[in-house]
Amino acid sequence: MKLFSDRYKRLKIIIAQIWLCFLLCLIFNPSLVLADTPVPIDEVVRALQQTYEKTQDFKAGFIQQTTIQSIKKTETEEGTVFFKNPKNMLWDYSQPKKKKLVINPRKAWLYLPQEKVAYTQESDHMFKSRTLIKFLSGLGKLKDDFSIKYAETKASDKQGNYLLVLTPLEKTPALHPFQVTVDKNTFLILQISFEDALGNATLLKFSNIATNTGLSEKMFQFKPPAGVSIFNMP
Repeated sequence: MKLFSDRYKRLKIIIAQIWLCFLLCLIFNPSLVLADTPVPIDEVVRALQQTYEKTQDFKAGFIQQTTIQSIKKTETEEGTVFFKNPKNMLWDYSQPKKKKLVINPRKAWLYLPQEKVAYTQESDHMFKSRTLIKFLSGLGKLKDDFSIKYAETKASDKQGNYLLVLTPLEKTPALHPFQVTVDKNTFLILQISFEDALGNATLLKFSNIATNTGLSEKMFQFKPPAGVSIFNMP
């Protein structure tokens, strides 16, 4: 149970970061870039807020690398993530082991088919951050909740891709500063990286991003298959 609890906590931290990060990949487009000079951050934030308010759902492939500081071990997983406003998320992991993290306004489920177990929790218990709840509900205001700037050391990497840093103004264990790398040509997210309070590092890489495709709310419902053991989490 302790091993599950640790994994569950890491998943919750990742969820707390993911929504705002995806919005960045929606906003970067050629009209926001002038030659090789990074666009002013205030302009990015205004456009980002407008895009956030128009986005009802999205889906994308992902590769997730998590480095556990205490044992110096890196785990690599991949799959597809789905979001639908408000408060609906599905993380469908396909490699190396299948698992699903399903979240809707009422319940959160973690299903491990190979182990024939499912863990469930009230959604309100999962998301205790005021900032996260606002953004998952479609009510977030970037300029009120985050400091957004280019990386202090440099605004771009060696390949010319843009480097941004988002820092939550709310102090909570669930939200930490994170860095986003944006492709200089396609203006899509290349990767997101952040650390938690214990020094565990997470790197997320995305592909095949699609928005406002009309995802069905049925995707975010979960019924445990017959024979699966169910555990209720506090």
